[in-house]
Amino acid sequence: MGANVMNAFRSRHEERYRDAAVGDGLGRERSPSRLLGRNAALLGAGAALAAAAVYVQMRTREAENTNPPAGRFIEVEGVRLHYLERGQGQPLVLLHGNGSMIQDFETSGLIEEAAKHYRVIAFDRPGYGYSTRPRSTIWGPQAQAELLHHALHLMGISRPIVVGHSWGAMVAATMALDYPGAVKGLVLMSGYYYPTARLDVPFASQPAIPLIGDLLRYTVSPLLSRMMWPAVLRKLFGPKEVPERFAREYSVWMTLRPSQLRAAAAEAALMIPAAFSLRNRYRELDVPVAIVTGSSDRQVSSRFQSERLHDEVRRSTLHVATGVGHMVHHFAQGEILSAIEEVGKELPQRQAVPRIHAQRIPLH
Repeated sequence: MGANVMNAFRSRHEERYRDAAVGDGLGRERSPSRLLGRNAALLGAGAALAAAAVYVQMRTREAENTNPPAGRFIEVEGVRLHYLERGQGQPLVLLHGNGSMIQDFETSGLIEEAAKHYRVIAFDRPGYGYSTRPRSTIWGPQAQAELLHHALHLMGISRPIVVGHSWGAMVAATMALDYPGAVKGLVLMSGYYYPTARLDVPFASQPAIPLIGDLLRYTVSPLLSRMMWPAVLRKLFGPKEVPERFAREYSVWMTLRPSQLRAAAAEAALMIPAAFSLRNRYRELDVPVAIVTGSSDRQVSSRFQSERLHDEVRRSTLHVATGVGHMVHHFAQGEILSAIEEVGKELPQRQAVPRIHAQRIPLH
C-alpha cells in the first residue's frame, strides 16, 4: 500500500510538472520551439532597447559637444540656471516655451535685435538647455517664478520687463502676480492661460511617468520624437514655413535629450492644472501687459486664450499678427519690439491694437 501511495504521489507530481512545462494554463501545449521563440523575442526586444539607449547617448553627447553653453551659470536654491546676457539698458527677461531653450530666441533674431536697446537676459528654464531641474520640486509656474525672482535678485536686476512665450507666458504672468513690485511689465506671446481639453497631453506627458518614463526617455521617446519632428514644426510654425535660420541653427538633438524630454513631459502634464490655478488671478495684474498672438495659431486658440486674457486684464493691449502661427516671435519681431517699448513706457490705457501683417526685421 505504501508503494501504491508513493507511485500515485509521483504520478501526480510528474503530471503537474509536465503541465507547468508544456502547458499554457488553457489546456494547450507549448512546444519547445514556441518557448524558444518567446525567449528570442524577449532577447531581441532587450537588445533593441539597449541599442536605442546607446544611440540616444551618442546623439546626446554629440549635440552637447556641438552646442556648448553659450552663456553663464548661476546657482539658485540648488538649481544651476543657464542664462545668456546681451546688450545694455533697461533689463528685459526672456522666457521660452515648453520643450524649447535659449536657442529658440537666438535663432529668431529677437535677442540680437532687442539687445540694441535693452539689457537682455534669456534663461534656460529648469530642465531645458543647460539648466538643471531637481526632482524634489514640482516645477509649476509658481515654483519657477520664485526661482527666477531669486535669480534676478542675486544678479542685481530690478524691475525687468518680462517676455514669456507659450508655457513661459504663464511663468511670466506668475512673476508679476506673486512679485508685483519686482516686475515693470509683461509681454505675453502665444500663451496658454485658461484650461481647455488637450488631446496631446496624455501622449506628451508619458516620459514624465516614474520608472516607465525613465525607460522611454533613454530609449524609445527620442527616436519617436525625431520621427515626428517635421510634423511638430509644421504645427508650431504653420501656416508659415520653418525659417531657414531656425532649421539651420536650432539643435534637434539638444531638444530630444532625455533630461529635456523629462522637463517637457512634466510641463505637458502640469499645463492644464497650472492654467486652472491661475485662471481667476489674471484680473489682479497691475502692470502694463502687452498680449501678442498669431491669428493662425494651431497650438493654442488665439480667441479663447489671448483675446480672453485681454478682456480680463485692465492694463493690457492686444496685438494680433495676421497669418502667423504659434511661433510669433520668428515672424512679427517688429510688433514685439514695439510691444516691449510700449510696456517700458508704462502706458496705462487698455486697447486693442489693429491687426498687423507679419514682417521680418533684417538680421545684421
